[in-house]
Amino acid sequence: MAEDSDAERTEEPTAKRERDSRERGEVARSRELGTAAVMIVGSGALLTVGGNFASAFAGLMRSGLSFDRDVLSDPGAMGHQLGIAVVAAILHILPFLGAVAAAAVLAPLALGGWVFSGEALVPDLGRLSPVKGFGRIFGLGGLSELVKALLKFTVVGAIATAVGLWLARDTVALGWMPTETGIARAAHLLALGLLLMSAGLIVIAGVDAPFQWWLHRRRLKMTREEVREEFKETDGRPEVKSRIRDLQRKMSKRRMMQAVPRADVVVTNPTHYAVALRYEATRMKAPRVVAKGRDLVALEIRRIATDANVPVFESPVLARVLYGAAEVGREIPSGLYLAVAQVLSYVLQLKTLPAQRAARLKRPTPEVDAALRERYDRHGAAE
Repeated sequence: MAEDSDAERTEEPTAKRERDSRERGEVARSRELGTAAVMIVGSGALLTVGGNFASAFAGLMRSGLSFDRDVLSDPGAMGHQLGIAVVAAILHILPFLGAVAAAAVLAPLALGGWVFSGEALVPDLGRLSPVKGFGRIFGLGGLSELVKALLKFTVVGAIATAVGLWLARDTVALGWMPTETGIARAAHLLALGLLLMSAGLIVIAGVDAPFQWWLHRRRLKMTREEVREEFKETDGRPEVKSRIRDLQRKMSKRRMMQAVPRADVVVTNPTHYAVALRYEATRMKAPRVVAKGRDLVALEIRRIATDANVPVFESPVLARVLYGAAEVGREIPSGLYLAVAQVLSYVLQLKTLPAQRAARLKRPTPEVDAALRERYDRHGAAE
């Protein structure tokens, strides 16, 4: 499809696409940045301690070539001397190697950060495809590598020529110096020339690092169709979300119906609304709604309440206001305390008084808060 072509990849990558890319080990990397960092740190270290290196290695060479005649008669002595010289050389060069290794590790992190991915270690046979190989060679990436190679040759070559001409007289003068002094001076000149030539790589790295970041972002760009599909996968397809909501409603309804037998009273409309209330003085500050529903759900609440011998109190106004103002699992609003207290008191007396006295009890008319009634019972008369 034309929408899937590179020309149509106009959308910025989503957070999920960037995260998946990092998990695959695909991040922006600039080899030129790493090369420049290693060369500059290495040449700077040589320039700083190059003279000490030269003196130390000259001393190692002198001590290695100076030994007693008795050593020649001992077959293991030469190996022992060699081991001592190797250990001493490693100790002298270890700080230099540590600085170079640190530069090699830290420089790439400046652009793409730290990434470890097992997927990058899995062999990919697609890389052996000649078509993809030609695409990499003659594509934008291959062209950029060619331009960088020519730029490096030009910049480093020009700097090397200038440095060679500048240090020519000092280089010739090395032949007139004592050996140890000449070696130290030569190491200094070599490190200086290497540092100046490495400085040219900063220009190349300064161009390559932003380009690699742009190229990586370009590869991550998405088509509108890909964005829509990812949104569906991330946020959920409409049909799946609808199914989940339906299951959640069914589970919520099942929990409500299971709570009805434990209710203290069910307030009804009598047919359109039903609200089941429960109150435990030791655990609750106010009565709590354990179930509520309209129409068929209200009829089912009434049926379960009747089967479980839960009192059913008919109060159309209170039922409608409770249904609108109170949520399942939460306590009733303070404006309904008086009305619900009247109902609960009446129901409790019906349970505790003898049948003859209970039959003579006057059925209360709950006093519903006027503000709540105005807000939640506007269509009560019509119903």
